[in-house]
Amino acid sequence: MRVVIVTESFPPDVNGVAHCALQTARQLAAHGHDPLVIAPAPAAGADAAADASAPCPVIRVPSLPLPGYPQVRVALPSRRLSAALSAHRAHIVHLASPFVLGVRGMAAAARLGIPAVAVYQTDLGGYARTYMGMGESTAWRRIRAVHAAADRTLAPSSAALRDLVTHGVPRVRLWPRGVDTARFGPALRDEAVRRELAPNGELFVGYVGRLAPEKQVELLAGVCSLEGVRLVVVGDGPSEGSVRAALPGAVMLGRRTGDELARIFASLDLFVHTGPYETFCQTVQEAMASGVPVVAPAAGGPLDLVVPGRTGVLVAPQDALAVRDAVWALAADPGLRAAYGRAGRAAVEGRTWEAVGEQLVDHYGQVLAARTAVAA
Repeated sequence: MRVVIVTESFPPDVNGVAHCALQTARQLAAHGHDPLVIAPAPAAGADAAADASAPCPVIRVPSLPLPGYPQVRVALPSRRLSAALSAHRAHIVHLASPFVLGVRGMAAAARLGIPAVAVYQTDLGGYARTYMGMGESTAWRRIRAVHAAADRTLAPSSAALRDLVTHGVPRVRLWPRGVDTARFGPALRDEAVRRELAPNGELFVGYVGRLAPEKQVELLAGVCSLEGVRLVVVGDGPSEGSVRAALPGAVMLGRRTGDELARIFASLDLFVHTGPYETFCQTVQEAMASGVPVVAPAAGGPLDLVVPGRTGVLVAPQDALAVRDAVWALAADPGLRAAYGRAGRAAVEGRTWEAVGEQLVDHYGQVLAARTAVAA
């Protein structure tokens, strides 16, 4: 099957959209399909080796940084997209979090008569509330217009699926994200990492993710103040300055990837996530794969991932005291933390990227069959 993946982000970018697009391309190529990626060009000076190591050809279109958030690149109009779809003779177009480039990909697919599957990954309504304090209904009108044009929309979690259906998006199905259970695992726990970052044997608590307003990392201020707790923050982004100010006792590691990130995950005693607008929340799943118990908000993607009283704790969204109290309770019970960690690892062992890749190909097949039936 020839698949064109049109994505708003791709490595060397580090975010959920880029990671999912890369893993999708890998799984398609590994199983004998013929993927092609179309993505915005990265910033000048970015790691040029990313495209060379990609599992398939990557076509870049010109882009500009998003004002106020330069880590996000916005694609400019380009004829390369339509030309690439035609040249690849695509059977299906996969639109990863369509917003700007994806909308153009949808239009090009429609002109060429190619079916399109749109993958919903970004809570634009939540972002509108966070960044502008308004505009949520406008964001949902755009989401509805974009996704209504697709043959099928894939939602990463039951909460995201409900949101899409509630706002009138048709033809929605569930497609969760995979996790690399070989890269992330309890066996990578590293006492040297722990001695370096928690030298006095403190409870080692970590946050991993972008440092941006919608992540609300400042909610960890109460955790920072707990006696015997060392908080480590992994990630970068436009809120780095405000996060440093709010969490003066935290160890700020900046961006970490690959095997180094996996060792940090496995070395944690507890993982805490704060963002209430996650359509899935891959870092929660990576923590679980690492055998680490999780504290997360009872909203969005974590509702599908964390089983309260079994793999971690869900707390009221945007409640700093609830986060602090959950961490303090687990700090006092190492046996419970260990039990949650074991159960979390067991829960995700079957959620590999290969497994969800097979589900994705099934979705493609159903869309193609429906198109064929209509044509007949």
